[in-house]
Amino acid sequence: MKSNLCKISETSSTFTFITLHIKTKCQRTYIHSVNVASYASQLAALIIPNEIDVVKIAGLLHDVGKIMIDDKILHKNGRLTSVEYEEMKKHSIYGYEYLKASCEFEQYAEIVRHHHERWDGYGYPDGLSGEKIPIHSRIIAIADAYADMTSIREYRNPLSAAESFHEIKKNADSHFDPIHSQLFLS
Repeated sequence: MKSNLCKISETSSTFTFITLHIKTKCQRTYIHSVNVASYASQLAALIIPNEIDVVKIAGLLHDVGKIMIDDKILHKNGRLTSVEYEEMKKHSIYGYEYLKASCEFEQYAEIVRHHHERWDGYGYPDGLSGEKIPIHSRIIAIADAYADMTSIREYRNPLSAAESFHEIKKNADSHFDPIHSQLFLS
């Protein structure tokens, strides 16, 4: 099935503005998004090779909603409280609303909204499960988790690639699309 998503250029002024906004708000989020885009593009090449560019752009934009998160939460050293975590979880909705407002990027809104949904339906914001989660979002979810696990955080050391692969394998069928997980790990 061919996607109806338009091809957006990484050189568009709107795209440059959005990514600069992310980079200015939080350098760590920007670097994370670049890594997610790279990993997601590699996985997309195995699953939907004709839409690698779509997945790459969505990977770069997946955390755009974090620009609306309070700096005290976004830049906190240490673990978030339950209240702070609930606010942080809203970034996927904020990103959806932000992208939906742009004619050029509205087609990425659903992908961004659903990148924290889980295969078993226990994700957020809508509790989608299985193939009800957009395929692009399922790809980004794996890339996002891998990039997060292998990154330095104030509250924990990064996992090795092998440890991260083990976590993805362990959570295939619950957090992640099991077929996509297997392809990512191969």
